[in-house]
Amino acid sequence: MAHKIKHVLKPNHRSTSAATHMQAKVQQASALYQIGQLAPAQSLLEAVLKKHPKHYDALQLLSAIAFQTKQYQTALCLLERALKNCPSADAYSNRGIVLHELRQLEAAVASYDQAIALQPDNAEAYSNRGNSLKELGQLEAAVASYDRAIALQPTVATIHYNRGNVLRELGQLEAAVASYDRAIALRPSYAEAYSNRGMVFRELGQLEAAVASYDQAIALRPDVADDYWNKSFALLLGGDLVEGWKLYEWRWAADKMKTQKRNFPQPLWLGKESLAGKTILLHSEQGLGDTIQFCRYAQFVTDLGAQVILEAPKPLVGVLKHLSGVSEVVVEGSPLPAFEYHCPLLSLPLAFKTTVDSIPCPTPYLRAEPGKLAYWTSKLGEKRAPRVGLVWSGRPEHTNDRNRSIGLAALLQHLPARFEYVSLQKEVRDSDRLALESGPHVLHVGNELDDFTNTAALCALMDVIISVDTSVAHLSGALGKPTWVLLPFSPDWRWMLNREDSPWYPSVRLYRQPRVGDWDSVLKNVKVQLTEQDQRGRGDRAAQNW
Repeated sequence: MAHKIKHVLKPNHRSTSAATHMQAKVQQASALYQIGQLAPAQSLLEAVLKKHPKHYDALQLLSAIAFQTKQYQTALCLLERALKNCPSADAYSNRGIVLHELRQLEAAVASYDQAIALQPDNAEAYSNRGNSLKELGQLEAAVASYDRAIALQPTVATIHYNRGNVLRELGQLEAAVASYDRAIALRPSYAEAYSNRGMVFRELGQLEAAVASYDQAIALRPDVADDYWNKSFALLLGGDLVEGWKLYEWRWAADKMKTQKRNFPQPLWLGKESLAGKTILLHSEQGLGDTIQFCRYAQFVTDLGAQVILEAPKPLVGVLKHLSGVSEVVVEGSPLPAFEYHCPLLSLPLAFKTTVDSIPCPTPYLRAEPGKLAYWTSKLGEKRAPRVGLVWSGRPEHTNDRNRSIGLAALLQHLPARFEYVSLQKEVRDSDRLALESGPHVLHVGNELDDFTNTAALCALMDVIISVDTSVAHLSGALGKPTWVLLPFSPDWRWMLNREDSPWYPSVRLYRQPRVGDWDSVLKNVKVQLTEQDQRGRGDRAAQNW
């Protein structure tokens, strides 16, 4: 994305002394602008426009000053005035940049198109057009726009970098690496390109290359926390938990997490101080699944002699209140009782020096409430076939939602008959609603899943839960229920690589995409496994072993 709009002063073709004087003032204002003296430059330009309201160069340069000071609406008005007097490629291109900042993305693309119509070799307009198309979600069109920019101006590293970012979103990972490589070849100090290339290498499962790329980014900008945090994902995904947990602590300085850091006056506990006779607050962070996965450490903290208070999101409080090792569960945001130490849940593996071989998995460590079990037993009625719980999508706003969620229609195509299917999906997307309504063999009870006590009871009544990577998969695993987790080619770090089991949950079986975006192979495998289970257990449902 361009951070400044261009201002190219046009040659002065007027012969009058007044015009020459005005142009000299604009030239002086331009020189001041170049050295960051925006206020005096603005004063000169406003004086010019007071006498000559249609002065093109003054309007353009004043719009550049307004843009730099984030007065985007003012910049847009000035550019509109300039375009009325003298339509030019530069002004249309600059207007596109301003419209992009105002989030008027379709109008921005149209403005770039006008610039290109006037100047077909305008590489910058093609490049910025690609940026707006990316934000509109028109990824293929964005790549085409970047390609045209590169054809016109092949040595601009930023265009290759932006192209790589879009190719990554499209799942064209090898091509994304090639774009980042070209950006780095043109600008060897391009830290952002090294960092994003590291993410793509991780998504390709090339973990050594990912770590090396992150290390190059870190060498260029050692104070950027996101690079260390991203490197931790590659290490954890590869099973190097010891070094991974250490670097994972950088999350609190990373852009995504630094506003979520809890600044308690009580000290952070990371395993060094004695907790004998002390009270410690363990507090949730990030997603609901993270809380479910790492609350297992509560008992181990208690075993050190501490009294444990657990702060958790409201939907989880009911299912966590009987968690072993916890003396009190507090709703997130409520007043806290007195405590002497605190620890975020995802720092507990570091505190306990957790390795792959020492992951605590005391499953089941959560249980369903008897009253909820009785309610849902009655609600579901007589069991006539094995029951399969289904979760096919997570939160749409999740950063990896495009990879981890599945369309319901695609899932339904691979579900064999002779099973009772129960949707454990709390919210159904509009794109899935028709498939759910037209699939009468799937019972949907999402309207009643007001908290996780109901979801836990439903999970407990299923023979197997089939879920994409969501909090329900963690809940089911924590309950010790047979759980089949459907994973994208590039999974979240906690599922590691090249294994069908999970050291975090003994009852979980992992079904992985063999190629980026290949859900069809995963679902065909699930269908085969369900059919085999049905054939083995048809004679004796009660003895069926999932």
